[in-house]
Amino acid sequence: MNTIVVWLSATRPKTLSVAVAPIIVGSAMAWANGGFSLGAMLVAMACALLITIGTNFCNDYADFARGADTADRKGPTRVTQAGLIPPGHIKIATFVIFALAAILGMYLVYRAGWVILLIGLVSIAAGILYTAGPWPFGYKGLGDLFVLVFFGPVAVGGTYYVQALEITPYVIIAGIAPGLLATAILLINNIRDMEEDCRAGKMTTVVRFGRKFGIGMWVACIVIAALMPLEFVRVTGEHIWSGLTVLILIPAMSILHGLVTIEDASRLNPLLGQTALLLLAHSVIFALAWAL
Repeated sequence: MNTIVVWLSATRPKTLSVAVAPIIVGSAMAWANGGFSLGAMLVAMACALLITIGTNFCNDYADFARGADTADRKGPTRVTQAGLIPPGHIKIATFVIFALAAILGMYLVYRAGWVILLIGLVSIAAGILYTAGPWPFGYKGLGDLFVLVFFGPVAVGGTYYVQALEITPYVIIAGIAPGLLATAILLINNIRDMEEDCRAGKMTTVVRFGRKFGIGMWVACIVIAALMPLEFVRVTGEHIWSGLTVLILIPAMSILHGLVTIEDASRLNPLLGQTALLLLAHSVIFALAWAL
């Protein structure tokens, strides 16, 4: 395989919407409140993408080292396990990517203060400790909570704050929806990898409680995220078009059908990308309705 293609595949491009979506939401809410900053938005998006890619690189390396990724895996190729990139190289790349995120983030720290420094450092540390370190919390069933918090309220709230230089409860609450949809992406990943994770001792919620529980969690994440903007409309009487996020429930039905009926785990891979598109669609609909 071409070297560039291999490295691009290691970033897991189909799931990078988890980094982009909360930036879109936070920026639209800053725009609506008169606090939008194009420069801060672009830097925040670059940092979010870098931290997500760094986390993916770290996962690729650590899952291989711990035996979670084997030749029997049902998911897309993992470059370390497949021997496409030496483990040492992916490890170095992880630290380089995180270092670039930290360097770029200094602009946001200069603009918005030490709170952003704390958020950035904790986000990078969480990206590493998700699968690496002496107590990888992704192996302890805490991965869903990590994704919900960091790709939801933290990312949306942080994006809003570096632009508007203030924060409101509505922004934090709005961040729950992209966090839930990012969690739905992780759940499909864990449903697909349930057998391999169980053998490797990776105790995700799906391994602990079973496939049906994982599907139920997926449904809850999708439905709650789709309906949350309607609650905003009910409470505030504003941004009524944001309720159009319920439209994601239409394509979600097809994904749910696949989750319930597909028995071959390798055939679940397209559903992961489709759920990522639900996240992006939800965020774009919400952002346009909120900003306009």
